[in-house]
Amino acid sequence: MRDLAAGFGYLLKGQRWVARHGRQYGFGLLPGLITLVLYLAALIVLAAWGADFVGWATPFADDWSSPWLGLFRGFLTAVLFALSLLLAVLTFTAVTLLIGQPFYDSLSETVDRDVSPDSTAPESQQPLWRDLWISARDSLRILVRALIWAVLLFALGFVPFVGQTVVPVIGFFVTGFFLAEELAAVALQRRDVQLRQRLALLRSRKTLVWGFGTPLGLAFLVPFVAVFLMPGAVAGATLMARDLLGEPIEEGGHREDADPAGAGPHETGAGPLN
Repeated sequence: MRDLAAGFGYLLKGQRWVARHGRQYGFGLLPGLITLVLYLAALIVLAAWGADFVGWATPFADDWSSPWLGLFRGFLTAVLFALSLLLAVLTFTAVTLLIGQPFYDSLSETVDRDVSPDSTAPESQQPLWRDLWISARDSLRILVRALIWAVLLFALGFVPFVGQTVVPVIGFFVTGFFLAEELAAVALQRRDVQLRQRLALLRSRKTLVWGFGTPLGLAFLVPFVAVFLMPGAVAGATLMARDLLGEPIEEGGHREDADPAGAGPHETGAGPLN
């Protein structure tokens, strides 16, 4: 329970950090806004022409009598739109992080410098194109894992009682874990922590990760909220990554606009990555 509360605490601290650093917050909003416009445009196109696409994809049903033709294609159109929404939720963070890699990497590095006792931050030794490639590759691998879980939980959803009670709760925790991984990857990739190591690191303190990612995933279900929470989520994930790696955190920060009330003793994590 202590780690669960600590994870949620990092989520709040990240939002508080960007609230005190307005310029960083403003830059951090841009990738989310760009992704949101792209996703809304895609969903509008789907809503306008989804029925036509379903009709084109099911020519075998052209001769079906009413009302079966309308019911069948209407059901497929609804399923297509629902799956598209699910895919949008699962990929929004990954696509936003990919588009905003330079923005979020700079934000995360600034957080590292601000909370580090010696005002230093790990820097990527890779060129930008290499970082973008690694980020895209790892995000695709995480998406595949998330989709496997989504299919499994969808199937379990048909189990009486369990499907309506236990499965949704598990789904939120699974979503929270993968969401936290995507966000923490910004800071961990700069430290050259590979995907396999990142997953092992996050699994070693799952309650900390759930405390951070699960409430954030719930908040992301509210339309447009993800855009405004993303900068703070990246900042909070950077703090969580420092904790996971056992790096000290000076909560008051070094900047003049840091909140004096937030100053306190140094935090240390559970230990270095083995």
